[in-house]
Amino acid sequence: MTRRPFAANAVLTAIAVNFANPASALIADQVMPRVPVGEEDFKWTEYPISEGFNTPDAKVGRLGRVKQLEFTGTERTASVDDYGLEVPIPYSDIDKAAKMRARNASAFDPEANAAERVTDTLQNIREVRVSGMVHNPDNYEADKKTALVGGAKFSDYANSSPIDVIKAAINGTLIYPGSTCAMSHNVWTTLSSHPDLVNAVRGNLTNKGMITPEEFVSLFSGEGLTALHIGRAYTNTSKPGQAAELQRAWRDHMSFMHLDPMASVQAGGVTWGLTGEYASRIAGRTEDPNIGLHGGYNIRVGERVKELIIAKQVGYLVQNCV
Repeated sequence: MTRRPFAANAVLTAIAVNFANPASALIADQVMPRVPVGEEDFKWTEYPISEGFNTPDAKVGRLGRVKQLEFTGTERTASVDDYGLEVPIPYSDIDKAAKMRARNASAFDPEANAAERVTDTLQNIREVRVSGMVHNPDNYEADKKTALVGGAKFSDYANSSPIDVIKAAINGTLIYPGSTCAMSHNVWTTLSSHPDLVNAVRGNLTNKGMITPEEFVSLFSGEGLTALHIGRAYTNTSKPGQAAELQRAWRDHMSFMHLDPMASVQAGGVTWGLTGEYASRIAGRTEDPNIGLHGGYNIRVGERVKELIIAKQVGYLVQNCV
């Protein structure tokens, strides 16, 4: 059977059923926010921790000289990576779709559909890329990560103590609390019904039921938590041509990070991570005479980004939560 992006039907209106991660399932842009960079190769400065907390003697005598301070820093460099994909569409498909639209028999546009689906795929790729960085123990200091075992896992409602674990994680970062939490859907499903959390939110009235994400943030707001992002996206882990094998893009861990919304590579700022983005996402088409007998268009979508871990010290990772 020939596979085509558009199957024309002279009688029936085509109904396209596209399975894709909904926008609400993707959290990469919230966990590693995009910030603009002016060049493909860009720089930022990393400052020593000690200089922000020094307390030298600043007293000045009536005729004395004012003491001078010298601030140091290490210049870091990075380059954006190019990510892009394209879809070939033969002229015959484009012409058939145009005729269907002219007769009001369909609203399907194979070029627009291709651009949309390529964009979806690039977003899925980024989601997996970012989740791999957020869940990578190497992106946290040695004393700012822990792995739950046995009864400490949140799925053991009788023995685990999630409130203690979460408070320790939020306050386990350096200076700035881990104000943003990112966890997988599986962790949230288990944690939201944990008797300790339900009891704490419901004022000791019951330990059955479930809490909302807003209630979770409110419960730990006194510790410094301000945001919760739940990774619900799926990714296909099978090889091309094989049956789909869908898995969650986010594993059974939770991370707490200080993210400064004002941080940038130009102005600096203390933030666990960010994404340098050069220009904006691009989309376009190019003619290709080698598509089918009559030629066609390649529909291309791409972006130029670089995910960076800026300050490991303001992140905390809790592994194997369930």
